[in-house]
Amino acid sequence: MSKIVLIDDSSVTTKMLKSMLEKDILAEYVEFEQGTKALEYIKKNEVDLILTDINMPVMTGLELAISVKKDLNKKEVPIIFITGNSDNEDQREGFEAGGVDYIVKPFDGYVVQSRVKTHLDLRKANLQLKETNRYLEDEVKKRTAELYEAQDLAMQALANLAETRDKDTGGHIRRTQLYVKLLAEQLAKTQKYQDEINPDVIEHMYKSAPLHDIGKVGISDAILLKPGKLTEDEYDLMKAHTTLGQSTINRSLMNAKNENSFLSYAAEIAGSHHEKWDGSGYPKGLKEEQIPLSGRIMALADVYDALTSKRCYKEAFNHEGACKIIEESKGTHFDPTIVDCFLEIHASFDKIALQYID
Repeated sequence: MSKIVLIDDSSVTTKMLKSMLEKDILAEYVEFEQGTKALEYIKKNEVDLILTDINMPVMTGLELAISVKKDLNKKEVPIIFITGNSDNEDQREGFEAGGVDYIVKPFDGYVVQSRVKTHLDLRKANLQLKETNRYLEDEVKKRTAELYEAQDLAMQALANLAETRDKDTGGHIRRTQLYVKLLAEQLAKTQKYQDEINPDVIEHMYKSAPLHDIGKVGISDAILLKPGKLTEDEYDLMKAHTTLGQSTINRSLMNAKNENSFLSYAAEIAGSHHEKWDGSGYPKGLKEEQIPLSGRIMALADVYDALTSKRCYKEAFNHEGACKIIEESKGTHFDPTIVDCFLEIHASFDKIALQYID
């Protein structure tokens, strides 16, 4: 049932309006002779329509309308002004204050009923539209969440495919993914990268990091699973996993109907995570900021994990030893700013390494 508030300093007027409206409109009617008391009631209750006189003592109808719309933030509640003055200037002020209509005295019952009913219908339609929009927004969020979950699962499946080729990597994918997120979040706090790294960028890096070694599916078992040191020729073939990974992801991007930032970051990381700050890395020998930021971040995360993980061909360094090597590689292997950020949060790396130990 609709709730209608009637306000006039003359109770005769409010009772007359109520009598006119009750004949055709089923609603709860609340009457007030003062704007201040009406405003207090409106503040605490949901109302569907307000009919108020303009010229009242203490608080005018215009002042009440402004308070309802601004202070109470009830912009959607329709306000109809009732007045004995048909002057256009008064009506203009009323509309500027937030009114939706005017009813001029002496009242015509049919006009009063028609205008009130029209605005009540509009009010109901707006509420229904608002509810429908809320439902649709919830559905969009739900479907989007499902889409992201499917995307994450597909990505994880691809990453796991690469991991099955190398039995020693274990929790490498999960650990490096978390390291990348930690580094990106810390870099976002720096003056140098605060404009380049935002929550969306961090999320894209985090989700794409597990695909950094996807190109290893194209490397033969004889090389990938060799327990000893690789020959120079074998090492050159192993290096190809970067270009294989990047080209594979780029082919997927070419078939995408819409821009896919997630896959763009995945391609960057796959192709550049073995580049080095001083230009001595592979596959392109990129130097300093020629290397995509995502690749520079992945490089440190990947090396830290390799250092602290035991392999069939080496023992694991402890956390302190890995930190020392990374610090010594500042400005040669790694971006100096990223190393500084790593040293600020290195304890968190150690916790992740222990939590997801192979």
